[in-house]
Amino acid sequence: MKKFVTAKLHGIHVTEADLEYHGSITLDPDHCEAAGILPMEFVDIWNKQSGARISTYVIYGTRGKRQCILNGAAARTCQVGDQLIICTNELRPAEDVTEIAPKVLTFTRNNEVDEVLTYSADRDAQGRLTFSILKDETPQQIPYRAKAV
Repeated sequence: MKKFVTAKLHGIHVTEADLEYHGSITLDPDHCEAAGILPMEFVDIWNKQSGARISTYVIYGTRGKRQCILNGAAARTCQVGDQLIICTNELRPAEDVTEIAPKVLTFTRNNEVDEVLTYSADRDAQGRLTFSILKDETPQQIPYRAKAV
């Protein structure tokens, strides 16, 4: 079994940090549904400003509010405005790599979805693995660089 990325919110900005809440990360259901993240699903969170890395579970916030709220102990790992990478994963047999197509959402400063990308692994004519980042089904240059916001 291998651990594969299954969904990613890349560059979403922290809107609040609530130390007194019982723990977790509160996210906009619209963002979660677009990427394929479920309520109570565990996520890895990487803070682009501080380098902090944590794991917690998702709770859905208010639809359409573009929330990204770190709660409980997780609130100690960020400041309002920090950019986060939030990633889900799944254990699957290695041969499933070509069946996985995670959605990657990128964000504007106001947590509006900027781009929807898809990660894709395939096999070339010789059976070797290839990797693509697709935007509107079109392969992008790797490394892929997000637009400046």
